[in-house]
Amino acid sequence: MAYGGGGGGGGGSGGRAIRVLNVAEKPSVAKAVSGFLSKNQQGGLRVRDGRSRYNRIFEFNHTINGQPCHMSFTSVTGHLMELDFDDRFRRWHSCDPVDLYHASVRKFVPEDKSDIRRTLEEEARKCQWLILWLDCDREGENIAFEVIEVCTQANRNLNIWRARFSALIEREIQNSLQNLVRPNQLFADAVDLRQEIDLRIGASFTRFQTMFLRDAFMINLATDDRNLVISYGPCQFPTLGFVVERYWENQSHEAEEFWTINCTHNTDEGTANFKWMRGHFFDYTCAAIVYEMCIQEPTVTVTEIKEQEKLKYPPLPLSTLELEKRASRFFHMSPAHTMKVAEDLYQAGFISYPRTETDRFSEKTDLRAIVFEQQGHPLWGSYAQLLLNPEAGLWRNPSSGRRDDKAHPPIHPTRFSPGESGWSRDHHRLYELVVRHFLACVSQPAKAAETSVEIDIAGETFSSSGRVIHAKNYLDVYTFESWGGSMIPTYTLGQQFMPTTLTLDSGVTRPPPLLSEADLLTCMDKAGIGTDATMHEHIQKLLDRHYAIKTPDIRFSPTNLGEALVMGYDDMG
Repeated sequence: MAYGGGGGGGGGSGGRAIRVLNVAEKPSVAKAVSGFLSKNQQGGLRVRDGRSRYNRIFEFNHTINGQPCHMSFTSVTGHLMELDFDDRFRRWHSCDPVDLYHASVRKFVPEDKSDIRRTLEEEARKCQWLILWLDCDREGENIAFEVIEVCTQANRNLNIWRARFSALIEREIQNSLQNLVRPNQLFADAVDLRQEIDLRIGASFTRFQTMFLRDAFMINLATDDRNLVISYGPCQFPTLGFVVERYWENQSHEAEEFWTINCTHNTDEGTANFKWMRGHFFDYTCAAIVYEMCIQEPTVTVTEIKEQEKLKYPPLPLSTLELEKRASRFFHMSPAHTMKVAEDLYQAGFISYPRTETDRFSEKTDLRAIVFEQQGHPLWGSYAQLLLNPEAGLWRNPSSGRRDDKAHPPIHPTRFSPGESGWSRDHHRLYELVVRHFLACVSQPAKAAETSVEIDIAGETFSSSGRVIHAKNYLDVYTFESWGGSMIPTYTLGQQFMPTTLTLDSGVTRPPPLLSEADLLTCMDKAGIGTDATMHEHIQKLLDRHYAIKTPDIRFSPTNLGEALVMGYDDMG
């Protein structure tokens, strides 16, 4: 792709105004950015209709690095183009599924986006510059190049720029406009490649297994079986594999009885519960012999006492994956719903861009300014004030994770809100999670004194421990987590006493639980399946395709169809 113009973010100083076409990824973003940029500008903000009634055009004047500009600002609605096979390969029975690996593909603007394309073409013909305000991730870069392709077909002399921003707040938008960069072709190419791989693998296997299996099984999951598609996806199926493997482990578990020895000691200071250091025996006879030895010589001798300070550290800065996992654990929100709510909060300017792998803040980030904005909140405002008070000693620079996608900072609050009237319960909860998580990140760890005591009974070792919380610190604001304290009586080295109880108890082994949403996201992340922006979509597809269901306790269990598909591919090798 060749671009007109030279380097840097603007043209010359002064002179005649140039016409600039600005394109955002969604109509709401175009409206918000236009509102910020048209403030205090001569002529104000004007609005007119485009070819698409959903994608209006906002007009205003502005100056970019000294260059007067007449700005026209419109939008697309996500991807402008689709990738598909040529017409002769699109019918399911037109070819053998294996032929789809070398069939020709094309990228085109579908009919339902033709009005948006016509708006872009008409506006591009009247402009000298094109500024792309798409989301600053690879998917956004790919959409940017779709816009470039349409606009340059209408006007090949466009000077093309990219605005990079992570939050829909005025200072970020103004700064982005004065520091324009060039679009990144390599990011867009990476998405094109992934789309083509997904299309070829997904279409070939979906056709194969749907035509082969639909009539072989009694499938009662759709109202019209003729329209049932048994889909395959290169990320969707490994995700299903995790669900099925854990289900098999759960179902194949055979409960096994075991025996352990427990000891308690009551004093005026409380009760200590001592656990057997051997854990447990599966052989009753062996456990009974050791227990008899203890009963015959029950005198307890304290053999070791350890006292040390323990710290519980705040969480790392918030990435998309952690947002999804924590919303699932704390609020039982699905990853797909979490991302929808987070997107709403981002587009309204309350949180930063919610699709990010980054879990470390840049040294340039003004962390104290973010805390300062939260001082007026009725629930956590007093904590924010403490953080900013040097005498309280509560501030601590956040820990840095190992991931930085170089596109967006960790998720953090960008605008104060005591709670908006139009928010749902989940909007309130997710905003609260983002704010409390950020405040916790810049706080001191919780501090406790932990005491562990080891005792000897007839040569067998038992242990007990207690914890006293000295300072809760970040736990005062991060109310989603706790760190229980438990006192144990005071002991001295060499002290002897008789146990209050000494019992031989039995139990049974338990199967591994089915995967929760947080568990499944962790499995996908470790295996490199999906991205921060797509993991929730792969999980949702398992449910939509009836390959898995959610149990009442919000864990995943495969359907007969999902289990059969995994078994089939496992058997094929």
